[in-house]
Amino acid sequence: MPRASRPRGAAALAAAALALTLTGCAPTADQPGGSTSPSEPTGAAATGELGEADLTVLAAASLTEAFDALAGQFEQANPGVEVTVSYGGSGALATQVLEGAPADVFASAAEPPMQQVVDAGLVSAPEAFATNTLELVVPAGNPAGVTGLANLADPDLRIALCDPSVPCGAASVELLANEDVTGAPDTLESDVKAVLAKVSLGEVDAALVYRTDVLAGGDAVDGIEVPAAAGVVNRYPIAALTESPAPGAAAAFVAFVTGDAGRETLAAYGFGAP
Repeated sequence: MPRASRPRGAAALAAAALALTLTGCAPTADQPGGSTSPSEPTGAAATGELGEADLTVLAAASLTEAFDALAGQFEQANPGVEVTVSYGGSGALATQVLEGAPADVFASAAEPPMQQVVDAGLVSAPEAFATNTLELVVPAGNPAGVTGLANLADPDLRIALCDPSVPCGAASVELLANEDVTGAPDTLESDVKAVLAKVSLGEVDAALVYRTDVLAGGDAVDGIEVPAAAGVVNRYPIAALTESPAPGAAAAFVAFVTGDAGRETLAAYGFGAP
């Protein structure tokens, strides 16, 4: 599998979170949620004693902005380590691991894809590190006048949802069923970022994405909170792969993500506590 490079400098939010972590400054207006800035890395990930290592992380697409920041922080704390993050749908990433793709860490947007990897003996003892819930998202200004979940059943509107085979799609199916809404999607996408892109470009009138993606969408989109979404929570597990060629660095990265500094950064990007 090609090792997709982590976009460097492409996400202003990631740069802001990294700068705040390193300087201990107060959060700026650009930080999502205006959260307290992440503290300096502590523990194994901050010792700088890992030596030279190339670390490949497979992470759910919804983690893009947060893991861009976390990877940068980890590299700053460990100058000999280079982190490459490849993002995609959790199910597709799990399949890549099962097929032998070279990687050191897997972070999923839900427990079932991780369980597939556990069952294959490729990871042990995954740890939940974040939670997320769904939110309606519309193009900026809400030109179609969407007001709630019921609009997702309107055949006159252009609707995008995640495919049910990926965590955001499975959560969408559960939420719509709980609310007795029969969705009428015009397109089913392979991951949540693809859904968000459809909304950002005005190609659809409404969609369901994670609340973190509404924040990531910035001024291009508007979010509409769905109270019932609190009953459908995605828990994100992370684990080092048992066949990682850099087991020390992999374990240190997992410890960093699940530690206090990692959770502060995740909270800054809208993720809930595990």
